[in-house]
Amino acid sequence: MRVLLIANTLPPRDVSGVGEQVLQLAAGLRELGDQPGDQVEVLGRGAGGAAGPKVFFPLLVLPAVWRALRRFRPHVVQVHESDGALAALLVAVVRALLAPRPLLVALLQVSYVEERRAVRPLIAEGRVLGRPGAAEWRFRWFKAPLQILLGMLTAWAADLVLAPSAATAAEIRRDYRVEGVGVIPNVTGGLTVEPVAGREGESGYLLFVGRLRIRKGVEVLLEALKDLRSRHPGATLRIAGDGEHRGRLEHRAAELELGEVVSFLGTCDAGRVRRLLAGAAALVVPSIYEGMPLVVLEAMAAGVPVVASAVSGIPEVVVDGETGWLVPPEDPRALEQALEDVLARPQEARRRGEAGRRRVDERFRPSAAAARWREAVLASLAGRASEDFGGRS
Repeated sequence: MRVLLIANTLPPRDVSGVGEQVLQLAAGLRELGDQPGDQVEVLGRGAGGAAGPKVFFPLLVLPAVWRALRRFRPHVVQVHESDGALAALLVAVVRALLAPRPLLVALLQVSYVEERRAVRPLIAEGRVLGRPGAAEWRFRWFKAPLQILLGMLTAWAADLVLAPSAATAAEIRRDYRVEGVGVIPNVTGGLTVEPVAGREGESGYLLFVGRLRIRKGVEVLLEALKDLRSRHPGATLRIAGDGEHRGRLEHRAAELELGEVVSFLGTCDAGRVRRLLAGAAALVVPSIYEGMPLVVLEAMAAGVPVVASAVSGIPEVVVDGETGWLVPPEDPRALEQALEDVLARPQEARRRGEAGRRRVDERFRPSAAAARWREAVLASLAGRASEDFGGRS
């Protein structure tokens, strides 16, 4: 089977969870030992793909997609997120002219309807902990509606729609008005990486990794850290990531007198994130909305316990009391109590971290996800063949 995967953002050029999953899926499909004839091509930006900046990718990729369809003759074409809408429409229009006629798959990591709703103030116990900045309000009112429309077009054009979690699949069915959304979880560990070269500085800190935006809930974490330090004066936090919300977070950390204990590290490449995880007491994910965060899987694979909000697909990965701690979103007190448990009971934290490592090995490796992907695709191909036969009869 020949498979063409189309994605806008691909590592190492881009820091992208979506792009990482494209590469992980490709690696997993190539690993399937019972199908040695499978071929996988990944089409993105750059040589052989779309020319120009990523903001124009949905349009600029079309000539490259057409060339790939004619040259590679894929059995399956998979697009990702709203960036793939125009490519999906192109495939849907021209595939009757192609042999074989490719199956069109859409893998959607989030519902942009939910992402738009998540641009709002963070509120706990009647207090506003943080507000979106101007860039995020522009996203809510101007960019998000376009992405919702493109996401719907992608889902409507596809023969098979996939999501990384059951929660996200339910959101896409509801928000994009499509039926039968399958679940292919995000995975980690399928790409060749250099071994972790030790830790970065002293160990035992709390770690946040992600783009700095309001829905990540970092203000909730800062509020929890302020209370935590009254009982654990040595508690520190490292924030790996950048984004439109960084200035507001730095200002809030200064207001809470956390300037000396919170380190804003900016954008970190994959190697540095692995080194930071190696020294972390826990990864903290205080989001109010997510799909299935890749960094959660990376932390669990490294044996690092996870403290996270029980939102979206996170509870499908993190098992409260077994592989980490789950807390309600926008609840600084509950988050502070979980973090205190991490620091007060390091042996229990290590136990949950090791349990997380085993869970990733059992469920969230590329070969397992690729096998589920292939099963879903073959079922869809068989269903289409049955419909074609019925139409001819």
